[in-house]
Amino acid sequence: MKLFNTLTQSLETFTPIDNTVRIYVCGVTPYDTTHLGHAFTYITFDTLIRYLEYKGYTVKYVQNVTDIDDDVLRKARELGTTWDELGKRETERFLRDMRTLNLRMPDVYAKATEEIPGIIAITKKLLEEGYAYESEGCVFFSVKADPEFGVMARAIGLNNYEAMLEVANERGNFPDDRRKRDPLDFVLWQAQAPGEPAWESPWGPGRPGWHIECSAMSMHYLGEQIDIHGGGFDLAFPHHTCEIAQSEHYTGKAPFSRFWMHSGMLFQDGEKMSKSLGNLTLVSNLLKEHSPDTIRLVLQSHHYRYPWECTQADLRDAAAAITLFERVRALVGRNAEGEDLELRQRFERYMENDLNSPDTIQLLRQAAESAITREDLNSGAEILRLTGVLGLCV
Repeated sequence: MKLFNTLTQSLETFTPIDNTVRIYVCGVTPYDTTHLGHAFTYITFDTLIRYLEYKGYTVKYVQNVTDIDDDVLRKARELGTTWDELGKRETERFLRDMRTLNLRMPDVYAKATEEIPGIIAITKKLLEEGYAYESEGCVFFSVKADPEFGVMARAIGLNNYEAMLEVANERGNFPDDRRKRDPLDFVLWQAQAPGEPAWESPWGPGRPGWHIECSAMSMHYLGEQIDIHGGGFDLAFPHHTCEIAQSEHYTGKAPFSRFWMHSGMLFQDGEKMSKSLGNLTLVSNLLKEHSPDTIRLVLQSHHYRYPWECTQADLRDAAAAITLFERVRALVGRNAEGEDLELRQRFERYMENDLNSPDTIQLLRQAAESAITREDLNSGAEILRLTGVLGLCV
């Protein structure tokens, strides 16, 4: 199986470290409702995991929730609720949407606030090794202490310090923080601000920075080196770039992750769909008008690496495909038997070419039309088996 590795910008043959494929995917910050961009990312990795399990691999899958964060605190103040109540409510909504879309739930769904000891341990060692420094109760990673910092950033075209700083500033960096030695340095431990929740640490009360939590969770549950680390493309820099730096200097082992996979951005009205812009297509709203299978299929009908914009025409086309697969189900019944080895081999060739679900779906649609016309029960049974691998429930 070949997968595109963002870090090397190339298709590479995937083989796991051992018999268990270890996958970590960055989860949500639960301060608002699940939108279609979230679903695109998580259905991408759900499809990958289902295919790996179909091929006989054991998969251990970890996803995080950033349950303490500037956005969570800000939104809780706006709504007049507590940060933990907000996080609990939005996390439950997210998980409900994902279960409705028939996602395989992670083996571990880790929360930042439950990983404080590990976060502190990593931060302490980075301080001891000279890769971090303390400043007024905060601890920052020093980018100048790491000559290799930015390898992921350079892979996606941010080829110098100025380019990295510009994008980091757009994505939550505070370059004018007087506690920093360099504007691009990033926080590992953040000192408590008035009225904010805090945990005790060697540097005083505070909370973890954003990037450090994923390193701590990944290493806690999957070990110091993993097979696949994933998320949306906007996480490649700065988030995943910073994860690489802090993780590999903490363990002394490289690579932290053998493959880095990123899903493309989903657009609405010509702009990236995001909570901050408010231009969201909510999964909960789509589910009022479309079946879970239709939503899964419309997302899988676009290659995971490329940006796209969802339209009503996309949804109608996906619904038509689901109707076609339902006709196959009616043809062969609930206890379908039989097989079509040629169809299976073609399915696998597409899926093993960087998870090419769009061509896979076209293959299955054409096979379904043919099976219905010829009343081919063997082919029909194979089609239903393979749509199941895609997570469809027809």
